[in-house]
This record gives sequence, C-alpha cells and structure tokens, in this order.
Amino acid sequence: MKRRELLQHMAAAIPALAVSPYAGAAGARVPMATGPFEPTWPSLSKYETPDWFRNAKFGIWAHWGPQCEPEHGDWYARGMYEEGSDHYKYHVAKYGHPSKFGFKDVIHRWKAQRWNPDELVGLYKKAGARYFVALANHHDNFDLYKSRYQPEWNSTKLGPGKDLVGGWRDAARKHGLRFGVSVHAAHAWNWYETAQGADKTGPLAGVPYDGRLKKADGKGQWWNGLDPQALYAQNHPLSKDGGSTDQRWAWGGGVLPPDKAYADKLYNRTVDLLDNYDPDLVYYDDTVLPLYPVSDIGMRLAAHMYNRSAAKHGKVQAVVNGKILDEVQRKSMVWDIERGQSPRIEPLPWQTCTCIGSWHYDRRIYDNKAYKSAQTVVHTLIDIVSKNGNLLLSVPVRGDGTIDEQERAIVEEIGRWMAVNGEGIYDSRPWALYGEGPVAEAAAAPMSGPGFNEGKGKPFSGADIRFTAGKDAVYAFVMGWPDNGTVTIKTMRAGGEHLKKAVSRVELVGGGALAFRQTAEGLHVTLPRERAALPYAITLKVA
Repeated sequence: MKRRELLQHMAAAIPALAVSPYAGAAGARVPMATGPFEPTWPSLSKYETPDWFRNAKFGIWAHWGPQCEPEHGDWYARGMYEEGSDHYKYHVAKYGHPSKFGFKDVIHRWKAQRWNPDELVGLYKKAGARYFVALANHHDNFDLYKSRYQPEWNSTKLGPGKDLVGGWRDAARKHGLRFGVSVHAAHAWNWYETAQGADKTGPLAGVPYDGRLKKADGKGQWWNGLDPQALYAQNHPLSKDGGSTDQRWAWGGGVLPPDKAYADKLYNRTVDLLDNYDPDLVYYDDTVLPLYPVSDIGMRLAAHMYNRSAAKHGKVQAVVNGKILDEVQRKSMVWDIERGQSPRIEPLPWQTCTCIGSWHYDRRIYDNKAYKSAQTVVHTLIDIVSKNGNLLLSVPVRGDGTIDEQERAIVEEIGRWMAVNGEGIYDSRPWALYGEGPVAEAAAAPMSGPGFNEGKGKPFSGADIRFTAGKDAVYAFVMGWPDNGTVTIKTMRAGGEHLKKAVSRVELVGGGALAFRQTAEGLHVTLPRERAALPYAITLKVA
C-alpha cells in the first residue's frame, strides 16, 4: 500500500474514535495550552529548533522500566505472551505460566532497589552528554511518574514505589543537563493484544492469559482493587491480523483503531507529564505523533508543549521528536532516526537514537560481551554531527537500577574521548561537505521504516574523514590513525572550492600544532610519532 493510500485508509478510521462499545466512559480532555501554535501542520511548521539542542549534539537515555526486571531484552511484555517465543520460554521457566503470572506480576516484582539517579547522571555528564532523557512509559502502558490519569499503574504506587521521572529530572537539573522524557504508550492498544491469547498446545492449552482479567477478578490476590484493564487496555476485540505490529506502527492494515476513551486518556496522561515535569524534550516513539492520523491528540500535544515553552521563555525552547516524517512534518518537530543515520547533510536538525545493547536490559548481551564499543559510538557520533544531527544514546539499566561494569567502562571511555575532542563536536555546524573517504563514496545502506540501517554500511577506517565547522576553524575528524603517520585531506586542496583562504595552521586537538603542506592534491598533515591515547578518532583543527 502506498503512503498516500495508507494515510487515506487510516484517516477513514477516525470516525471509529467517536463511539466504542468496548470502553468505559471517556473523561474530558484537559485544556490545551493556548499560544501561537495550533494543532495544524501550517501552524506547527513555523517551529524553529532551539539553539540549545543544535549545540548539545550528544544526549544519554535511560530506556528503563519494568521490562528490565527480567533482564531478557526488549518487548518482553509482548513476547512473554507469544507461545514458543524466546521470551515466553524464559518467562515460564523463571516466573511461571502467563495465565498465572502475567506482566502485572512482573511489575509487582520490580523494586529498582539500587537506583541512584544522581550518580548515573553525574557519570553521563562526565561522558560529555549535554541532555538526558528518561523513559516515561513504554508500550507496556506503565507510567514511571506520579500520574493522575494512570493512578493505579504507575511507579509511585506499584513496583519501586518511587517517582522515577521526578528523580531523573532532579538529577539532570542538578548536573546542568537539559531534561527529556520519552513516551511510547500509544501502542499498548494493539501491542498488548497477545495478552488476550492462550496456549494452543500443552497442559494449559486454552487457558487464557491474564490480559482479559477485570477488577472483580482480583479478590484474594495481591492486586485486589486494581483494574488490570487500566494496564493492558485489552477490553476490545483483536485486530484482524491478531495484533501483529511492524516498525511503522501503522494504524491500519487490520489493526483496530483505538477508541476515544483510550485516546483521551493518553492525551491527559501526557499533558499531565508535560505540565508537572516540564521537560525540555519529548521523544514520541510513533510514526509522526501519538495515534496519528486516527486521532488529533498528537498534534495537540505538540502545540501544547510549544505554547507552554513560548509562554515560559518568550520563544519556543522545546524539542519534540517524531519518526517517519514528511517534509512539512520535519519543519514541525525534530526528525528522529532509530538505529540508523542519514546519508547526507540534512537541512534541518535531526537526531539518531540508538543503544549500546538492547533497548531493555538483556543479561545475555553482558554475558557475551556484545555491547557496542566506545569506538563504534564515537564514530557514529562524529558521522551524525557532520550531517547536522545529534546522537541520543541509550545505556541499558538493570532491573535494580544500576548499569553493569562493561557499560560503565564504555561510558567512561566515551567521556575520555569527548574531554579531548569535544570542541569539534559541541556548538558546531555542518561544513560544506560532511566528509570524504571510502564510506562517503560507497552506496549508503537504505533506511527501513524509522531507520534501522545501523551497521549495514562499510566500516570506518583511517581513510575516512568527517568535517564540522566551528566559529573560526574547520574540524577534520580522522577515523583512525594512518599507518604512515600522514593524513591527506583531498577536499582541502589548494585552490579548492570549499576553503575560502589558504590554510595557515593545523593543530591536533589536544596535541598542538602540526606540520602540513597544502598542494593541488590536498592538505597533507604529518602526525606526531606518538599515537593519541584513543587513536580510532582524532581531530584536526584547520584554520
């Protein structure tokens, strides 16, 4: 189905939001903040990305919630209900059958007893992060803050018994970092449909999982008085495709559109989050915006955040991230590419989100020593910044609220590199070209859905160079120490079209002035005999 046809198909589903026989009475939407922005694309497209975000370049994300308690990787709360899957087998062995021990019980088990947000955010600041993002909820529909509109299923009432978003926010403010939240709960409606199922084989075949439980079923249970449907949101028929979902999150193609009660509750929960925690950035894990285009709540949330920010600061200082955006939508928010990168300098600021492991903590990655290396992260950051982007890096947090020693070593090494080379990263802008070398000359790996071209291209080597522009110099990042000790930058040749004047000085950032020759073939720079401490990416300052 072509994009236009898909949007028409989804838009046709909007009337389904008006009335639903499957949901309780919908509460009224809380008022949207008034101001210069309306929930329309012509109005939202007047947005301008604030300088703080453009200058920050690097953020760290704690993609942490109750799905980290099993330490078995991403999408656990869905996969544990898929008979025969890896998550299902692990769950049955560790906790018991999902008809008896469901995800609500995983939440009950989760305590985050060793969580120290001040220490972690302090570590991330030393690593060079200029903003920090905390998970506010995931597709599991559990709010990690004091939530007025999800009053039972939130972290202040269950699990840790703590305001996790509030703790992260306070730590970020203390350490002088901009603070963001990520909101993923729009998808619980169809993502959790597996919880309505039952085994097809085995001794418990036909015994329903706990996804259809009601409040009345809690008598004598630890969750007595709580309504599981406020978590699972499964008081509706299955989608035509059985609740399957792809990375495009398309509200169509057989997925039953959410009802108005669900949409209004999600809107109210998110406005409550924005008003009470005042984040600088909100990351929506959605195609465009939450429930778009079968509901208008996503556009209203964007306008609400921009109007709040304009009222507080005199101009908009807020950032909203969305995925799979068209040209008008990219003017209205900051485009996020998940686990992937653009192949070119983008005209507008953008962001890559990625992780050194699984989005939710996975003990197997630790056991197999399979995290991304600091070198990979640094190369990724440089490439993204050269193309007008930022990197938001998730460092998986264990169920108990800590990171492991392998992760800590990676974060600390990134910090050592940034401490020396950060002047070419922070506050920079793209130069005339983003780079040169074999990777730039090779065909770029195509993106799939929201991104997912990470690691599919040619690897970097010392022959690859990336550029950024500072106030009074161009920075050339060499992605490896050349064996012959000489760097040749063809783009900076004498008489070339990109340099406005002859090169007068070349410095190794963190190492002093270097000998150089500028010829018709390029700028030839002689490196010191002693290699840099982290030679996989060195920075030349060219003036």
